Amino acid sequence: MKKGYDLIRDAFLNKGTAFTERERKELGLEGLLPPCIEDIETQKERVYRHIEKKISLIDRRKFLMDIFNHNRTLFFYLFREHFKELMPVVGDPVIAESVEQYSEQFTDPQDAVFLSIDEPDQIESILKSAADGRDIRLMVVTDSEGILDRGDWGVNGADVSVEKLMVYTAAAGIDPKCVMPVVLDCGTDNEALLGDYFYLGNHHKRVQKEQYYKFIIKFVETAEKIFPDLYIHFEDFGMSNAIEILEVYKDAFPVFSDGCQGTGLVTLAGILGAMDINKEKLTDQKYMCFGSGIRGICITDIIFKEMRAQGLSETEARKRFYIVGKDGLLFDDMEGLTPVQKPFVRKRSEFKNADELTTLEKAVMAVQPTILIGTSEQQGAFTEDIVKAMASWCEHPVIFSLSSTAEFSEAKAADIINWSHGRAMVATGAPSDPVEYNGITYDIGQLDDALVYPGIGLGAVSVKAKLITDEMLSAAAHALCGFLEIDEYGPAVLPPVEMLIQFSESVAEAVADCAVKQGENRLDTDDAAATVKENIWLPEYLKYENGEFKAVKKQESSEKTDLEKLFK
Repeated sequence: MKKGYDLIRDAFLNKGTAFTERERKELGLEGLLPPCIEDIETQKERVYRHIEKKISLIDRRKFLMDIFNHNRTLFFYLFREHFKELMPVVGDPVIAESVEQYSEQFTDPQDAVFLSIDEPDQIESILKSAADGRDIRLMVVTDSEGILDRGDWGVNGADVSVEKLMVYTAAAGIDPKCVMPVVLDCGTDNEALLGDYFYLGNHHKRVQKEQYYKFIIKFVETAEKIFPDLYIHFEDFGMSNAIEILEVYKDAFPVFSDGCQGTGLVTLAGILGAMDINKEKLTDQKYMCFGSGIRGICITDIIFKEMRAQGLSETEARKRFYIVGKDGLLFDDMEGLTPVQKPFVRKRSEFKNADELTTLEKAVMAVQPTILIGTSEQQGAFTEDIVKAMASWCEHPVIFSLSSTAEFSEAKAADIINWSHGRAMVATGAPSDPVEYNGITYDIGQLDDALVYPGIGLGAVSVKAKLITDEMLSAAAHALCGFLEIDEYGPAVLPPVEMLIQFSESVAEAVADCAVKQGENRLDTDDAAATVKENIWLPEYLKYENGEFKAVKKQESSEKTDLEKLFK
């Protein structure tokens, strides 16, 4: 049993000024802490007041991370209670600045694990050492090639793995002792980093192809061997590698690729929300994606699978999908088509003017889609003419711009609402203020993958899922729709991110229930919802009794009370 300063330095056990008089005496803490004894609520108020005094968001984040480094329980108690306010500080947009400054301002690894492609034989020993006897059930793993849509940031991407796990715990209640952030240092192609004396990663070009995949294989198989109940979340890999890795492991281990699946799932959830609001059927829609890169194709594939799941044959479903790239509508005779694009190309014989469909506007006019998704990052691509045209052939066109920044958005939410006379169903990748039109306030849903991944992770971990199936992912998307205010005027197609704590449990229950029905659960249970509840960790200090720290036993109704308190 740790005592004295060793105990204070343990972020999982440290209670700071909340150690009782008896605990201080028995654990060698007398005189090592200020004499005042406080509860966690008082500690939280002190920390929060200090945060409020910080002017810049990055300074707020640095202070929060200091709390995280020293007292996990207090950090998550604070984060949960002030989730709406602190989510942008912990995550996007401040996380981008933190990543850029990571090597320059490094002070603490925050339990991240760094594995080098130059030393693959050390993977097993490093993972065991990092776990230190903990039962690791969730890893967020990055190779940092595509950090936050801002490119290659090498080991600086550690901050993203840490941040994602913070959201998993705050939003879904996954025990922070059971998680591990991992960075796969495969080098970097970021010349600024390579030229920076203080850069903390490998100072060589990014390793790819055979050596890279051997490293990935060794890591995944070693991690799954050491931690048999492990769920792996792949984050911010280069999209080509992300697809390859997902294809290799989706039928072997419980894995989730945020780049390939996260944005697609939240886009699906938004479309399903629009269908519920307008009492329409997905299988009646005609889908177009402006953006023929891997991201757009991955999103499209998820929508396609949902149409199949709702009853369309593959042939029928294919007829409803159109992809537009920089050269216009994708046709099967175009040169340079990638394997992921080919399933969604069209034949020129379908159109009388196929050779003229070289722009988005011409493609829209020819196809007449009812759903238009933008992944192009081309500002202003969804013009007034396009929006008005879509509103002319369908009552409620679904128009989503997925750019993570308003600067590169295909269209502003306010413009789409105005051009469609309030009839379009709108969602954006970047946060968007409500839009006033004709006396009605239109709430704009944000296409944030945080809406889905915490609940998916909790559901998978709770029942020890063998795999993450398409059906489980679909269940997660559908579960979000239960939180829509569909009886109001101008409702958003997605619930707000600030409600994440409230609906993550429901998403988890849907995922866990689906896993059990499919026989993909390793934990035997006949009540998935109850199993999920049992796995929710709450930020409460452990009590020291009889020589060990134990969780405080809850009365039968106390868990509901605790959750309600955190939702205020």
